[in-house]
Amino acid sequence: MTESKEDRLNRELIELLNELRVALPGVQMLFGFLLAVPFTQRFTAITTTQRHVYYFTFMATAAATICLIAPTAYHRLRFRQRDKEQMIQTANRLAIAGTACLAAALTGAVYLVTDLLFKQAATALAAAAAGGLLLWFWYGLPLVRRMNEPD
Repeated sequence: MTESKEDRLNRELIELLNELRVALPGVQMLFGFLLAVPFTQRFTAITTTQRHVYYFTFMATAAATICLIAPTAYHRLRFRQRDKEQMIQTANRLAIAGTACLAAALTGAVYLVTDLLFKQAATALAAAAAGGLLLWFWYGLPLVRRMNEPD
């Protein structure tokens, strides 16, 4: 049985919104944690580098939150406007941008925690490993698979 264009668009939208429902709780938890960090007593003792990495991580998490929630707002504002295909394309781009920002935020968070616990060499290794794993599993693996598929 073949899928109609309308059925395909409905399925794609449902799949995208379900994927966002998986990503959002983690992003929101990280953002909430990062909002509280500057108000702790130990925050005043961090180094300038740690402060810069914290701010980068905080802003990357904010950007991830914005991008991952945006498809829901877009959908609500464009509801019943017969623009579903464009809406899915835009939401897909926002979701990819959101995961890129989240990958940067997670790498920054790994850097910060490792730097507070172990310093220098372990910090660089842990952040590079986290960033590399995120890049590979979130982007490399699916893109390699995409390139190897017949047209």
